[in-house]
Amino acid sequence: MPRNVQRRQQILEALAQMLEDNPGDRITTARLAAKVGVSEAALYRHFPSKAKMFEELIEFIEDTLFQRIALILQDEEGVSARCNHILYLLITFAERNPGISRVLTGEALTGETQRLRHRVNQVLDRVETQIRQVLREAELRESLRPMLPLPEAANLLLACAEGRITQFVRSEFKRSPSAGWEQQFSYVMEGFFREVPSLSRKQSKVSQQQQETSPQESDTGLSSGIKSTSAGGSL
Repeated sequence: MPRNVQRRQQILEALAQMLEDNPGDRITTARLAAKVGVSEAALYRHFPSKAKMFEELIEFIEDTLFQRIALILQDEEGVSARCNHILYLLITFAERNPGISRVLTGEALTGETQRLRHRVNQVLDRVETQIRQVLREAELRESLRPMLPLPEAANLLLACAEGRITQFVRSEFKRSPSAGWEQQFSYVMEGFFREVPSLSRKQSKVSQQQQETSPQESDTGLSSGIKSTSAGGSL
């Protein structure tokens, strides 16, 4: 790994560690430089501003989450399992990286540029969009549709995960966000979906209705024309 890339990674790791070690504190470049063991001037040679450090940290969060979400979608078929694994990924990622959980909740960005908070919102909105897509595909895959409209259903599921991460940060990392998750998720899933007719069943029903109306068409003198059409003749 090139030395400058290694140093940038070291700076980001130090930033994440400081966010974990000092919950509620605002990180200054002077303290960060001391943590890394370089001068502030050396710090700015790798990042033009502290905002840029946070931006790169948020980009790391997004890349890591969606690389793993892609694997979940590849490995899991059922809608309940897909949603569960995506949300559990978000929760455990925050739990294993307490400093990063402060970024996800926006607590570490207090006093920083509004652009950073908007960037975090984009990441979480993207997760919600992915959940909404999973719920939408469930109708085709499993003939299941949420009882709530899709946007509200996806938002409810993400809110469950975000709420746990917020509690984790508020407790200064003492309250595990993953503890009891499976029981709560199973409870949320009860009555979450309703069955809808599959496409094949809908087509079968339409075909049956057409067959049932054929005798009536015969009484009106139309059936002979339909038969000649199916045999290659004309109306």
